[in-house]
This record gives sequence, C-alpha cells and structure tokens, in this order.
Amino acid sequence: MSFSAYLLRCSDGSYYAGHTDDLERRVAQHQAGGLPGYTHDRRPVELVWSESFATRDEALAAEQQIKGWSRTKKEALIASDWATISALAIPPAERDSRALRLRSGLTEVEDVETSVRAERSRSTAATQTKPPVIVLVRPQLGQNIGKAARAMLNFGLTEMRLVAPRDGWPNPEAGPAASGADIVLEQAQVFETVAEAIADCSNVYATTVRKRGVTKPVVTPVEAADEIWKAPGRSAILFGPERSGLETDDVAIARSILTVPINPEFGSLNLAQAVILVAYEWSKGQALAQPPAVDIDPPAPQAELDGMIDQLDGMLDAAGFFFPPDRTPATRRTLRTMLTKPGWNSQEVRTLRGVLSALANPRQR
Repeated sequence: MSFSAYLLRCSDGSYYAGHTDDLERRVAQHQAGGLPGYTHDRRPVELVWSESFATRDEALAAEQQIKGWSRTKKEALIASDWATISALAIPPAERDSRALRLRSGLTEVEDVETSVRAERSRSTAATQTKPPVIVLVRPQLGQNIGKAARAMLNFGLTEMRLVAPRDGWPNPEAGPAASGADIVLEQAQVFETVAEAIADCSNVYATTVRKRGVTKPVVTPVEAADEIWKAPGRSAILFGPERSGLETDDVAIARSILTVPINPEFGSLNLAQAVILVAYEWSKGQALAQPPAVDIDPPAPQAELDGMIDQLDGMLDAAGFFFPPDRTPATRRTLRTMLTKPGWNSQEVRTLRGVLSALANPRQR
C-alpha cells in the first residue's frame, strides 16, 4: 500500500493540504462535498499537486510541512520551481551569507541543490520521532471533540483516538467545532477501553490536576514534550471526560502524570484548553509556520525629522494652536517628544509631510 500527500486549490483561491491512502477516492470526496470541514464550502476544488510515499508517517510529515508554507511557496511547489522553494527555505538572516557564497564562486545551481538538501534534511529529522497520540477518554460532547481536533492540528498533531465516546462516533457536532481540522476527525479511531487505545504505545501520560492516590512520576507539559522527543516508541497522552477528568484506574494505566501549575482555588481547564497546552509544548520541536521576518527600513536621519517637526510647528503657530503663550515651550517639547519616539523611516516622514502640505494648501474642489 502507498500513501499520498496532496494539495487542492479551492474556489476562493486558498489551498488545502492533506494525506490519504486512496488519492482518487479522497479527491472525489472533496469534490462532491462528502467531507465536512474546510473544503466543503469552498468547492469546486482542484488537485494541483500530489506525491506518493511508502508510509503514512512520511505522507503525514509532508502534509504538515506544506501546511506551514506560505502561498508563494505552495505555488512554487505546484510549478516544481525548486529554486524558489529553496530560496524561501533560507531564513532572512542567512540570505546575505548565501549571496556571499555565490559571489565567491559557488554556482546558483549548486546553492539551490544544497538548500533543497538542507530543507529535506530538516524534514527528515522532524519525522524521526512520531507525534504523540491524543487519547480522549469517554468524551461527552461532540463540540468538545471538534475543538480538541482544532487545537491538535494547530500544532501539528493529527492522530486522535476516542475511548467510548458518550454520544457515539462519528458525531455531527464535531465537524463545525473543528473549524477545518477535518483530517483529524476523519482519521479518529474508536476503542472500547483505554488499554486497547494505547496498546501500541510505550510512553503513556495521564493528564490531571487532581490527586488520584496513584504514585507516578509527575511532569509538566515542557518536561513531557522533551521526553517524547527523546524516547523510542510511540507516546500517548490521555485526557479525561469534560465533567470529571480521568478516573483513578485510567491514571493507574499511565507511566507518568502530566499536570500544569494552576490556581489551587480554580483548577478547571476545558478539554480543548488542556489539549492545546500540551500540543503547543510538543510543537516547539516542529518546523511550524511563523510570521515571516521582514527587513525594516532604517529610521530617517535627524535632519529629515527636524524638517517635518518645523513644518508642523509653523502650521500650528499660524493656526493659533500654541495658546496660552507661556505654555508654548512645554507644548512644543511634548510634540517633539511624541514625534521622536518611533523610529520613523524616510518614506513615513515624506508621507506625513505630504499630508501636512495638503492641509496647508488644500486643493480647490
């Protein structure tokens, strides 16, 4: 059996990344609106890229990597434009050194190939540790399952297991609450017992903020994430029912207790909040999307700023702004202090001076 990662272009121009073991069937489901979630209301959709992998983990890793890419990078992937992909993979702080390497004799092709290898190397390293499984034990409301799925996918987790959900599965209330995290819900597995749900996991954590009379190592989300990244074998994190949390017998099955410092007078997290706390700490080892670093123009020279302030001063003086006269020096200091606090660049100074000139010389209408 082979697995595929794929990219769809939606009717609104956005992109959706996913993975599957039956590409033709999955695309047909998206096109027919048979899958709740992101693509359902953005049809028609078009398959614009796909790639086959030997294992589901590799396909999932490719999906997660592409989800974090910018629109420009996704469109470069569709066009097989590896030069652009490699260039966008280089952090802005490293681009100057890249240009220096090119000037020193390394060819553009060699540099592209090096960058692509580095990009693939980072991806491979990230997939050596399998993401933890999120196990919801006897969850009560479909909305909470959906919200937990949304929390998971935000931080790169896709494998959810449900133990005896109160209202059965699938639950029609989960999809809308997931807000597009349909891949998590589609792949969710249902088990009768906790033991069955974690049978393939070597490292099991039980989340609780209450004393359960069970002696276990106690770790924080930060410590648990560090252990999961280092430990061999699969890891699972248990979350209890919304009303009461995990029972003592559930906690007894786990290897460790995972808890967070919390207000002793109000130790109440909802299910999605608990999931997102744990998922975020684990995600710090993943290459997830962040706001891109953008080069900012340097502040304007002092002479340009002084010219703008003098222009404003003259206009305000003519308008009778400085009153009473004995307060004029203090008012001028206040204005200068206000205008010199931000590091305005030259374009911003020119823009504001244009505004002031327009105020001083209004056009005839």
